[in-house]
Amino acid sequence: MPAKIHRIQLTGAETASARSLVDEVGRRHRTVEDPEFHRLAEVYAHELPRALRAGLVDFRLSEPAGLCVVSGWQVDDQRIGPTPAHWSSRPIPSPTLADDLFFYLCATFLGEPFAWATTQQGRVLQDVLPVRGEENRQLGTSSAEALTWHIEDSFHPLRGDYVGLLCLRNPDMVETTCAAASDVNLPEKWQEALRAAQFVIRPDESHSWKTLIASAREHRIDLELLERALEHYEAVVERPEQVPVLFGDPDDPYLLINSFYMDEPETEPARTALAGIIAALDAAMSGVALSQGDVLFLDNYKVVHGRASFTARFDGTDRWLRRLNVTRDLRRSRELRASASSRIIF
Repeated sequence: MPAKIHRIQLTGAETASARSLVDEVGRRHRTVEDPEFHRLAEVYAHELPRALRAGLVDFRLSEPAGLCVVSGWQVDDQRIGPTPAHWSSRPIPSPTLADDLFFYLCATFLGEPFAWATTQQGRVLQDVLPVRGEENRQLGTSSAEALTWHIEDSFHPLRGDYVGLLCLRNPDMVETTCAAASDVNLPEKWQEALRAAQFVIRPDESHSWKTLIASAREHRIDLELLERALEHYEAVVERPEQVPVLFGDPDDPYLLINSFYMDEPETEPARTALAGIIAALDAAMSGVALSQGDVLFLDNYKVVHGRASFTARFDGTDRWLRRLNVTRDLRRSRELRASASSRIIF
């Protein structure tokens, strides 16, 4: 069985109501990257069906599970066209605009969607799809290589609280793998070691200072912010802080871990405890195969996630997801954003 799932099933009438709303919003905004849409998104979202709003708020406030799946949204497979060969291929308006808008509006009940300037040219809404030549890398664009489980952006103090995935296409029912801290039972001495700030997590391959600079040019940020952003990125890469793996409520802890990008701990108790929780999470790992139209929100404090390997065809029919990072406190990143309303962290 997978980690606990908080399920929200839209009725036909609710789906029709949501569709009417996003069609209206789509006539006002040609892309979810529109800053004016970001400003108004939460206002629009309050017109979504009440049961959907209530379910998402309950997932955020009560933390009943590490996963939330919203089902019932209908994606028109013909309208969205073939799976792109690369994430950079996105016309405006996108053929997936209605789906993108629905996904983004749902996310506003968990917090503020945001972008990293270090990934996918600083786009708030990102693509998860196989890219030729990246089959064996530890990236969302890989395929033949399983994506090792992790807390999203675990190396960064401004990481999101939630990761959202909208399934546009998944013909092979490739699983998103996941496990929660509540799925494992660890000895008290391991828990004590894992609660100490003595672990180092490095940035993963998806983040790049070259992409940061390219995003700075595209979004025309001033030199002062760029210099501040480069200094911050260098500090995160070269002088990462030591962090705990477990924190929060001892009886229902939060997680901060990425086994593929962690330094070996300095002490034997820390090494033993880290190896122990990695093995325990490996054993507890399960999967969720998203169907077309499903929206999955992962609590980035409670569950690790990855992806099973699969064979990409590169013929326009491959798995295609949209991804959002969501924070409950956008103000924490103000120093690294161009304005209070900007959603891009440099």
